Amino acid sequence: MGAKITKSAVKKAAKTKAKPVPDLGRVLLAEDDAVLAMSLEDALREGGASHVQICSSMAATMAALDKGRFDALVLDVHLADRDDGWALAELVSLLGPERPRIAFSTGSPQSIPPEVAEMGPVFEKPYDPAQLVAELAGGKRTGLIARLRRAIG
Repeated sequence: MGAKITKSAVKKAAKTKAKPVPDLGRVLLAEDDAVLAMSLEDALREGGASHVQICSSMAATMAALDKGRFDALVLDVHLADRDDGWALAELVSLLGPERPRIAFSTGSPQSIPPEVAEMGPVFEKPYDPAQLVAELAGGKRTGLIARLRRAIG
């Protein structure tokens, strides 16, 4: 015989219903530490990213930006082949108001020029990947044009 379902059990289940996961869209993750990159990729996917592309160098990141459109960029400021990962943020900022959301990841936040740090949140390593996801989700553009671009992007 099956368990009896009570009204209070139904109410309790309704209250504990899972929160909807935000749509982070396509995320480009420039990170040369493989373990950290995998950890961030998992957090981004669990946080609602539809696609996460990992690049471990400035050259690979530039190639990915040339090939596709991204809704968010997570930039390690000190990649193996360059020590000025924020240059990508400066480049992307030229895309105008529809540029992707940007977050910086670094072990030395003081090395980021102040005018660049204003382009997005700076996360000092080590940091909680959930904070990164929350920050990216909070800055989500939801206008009609942004949704159309994601749909055809």
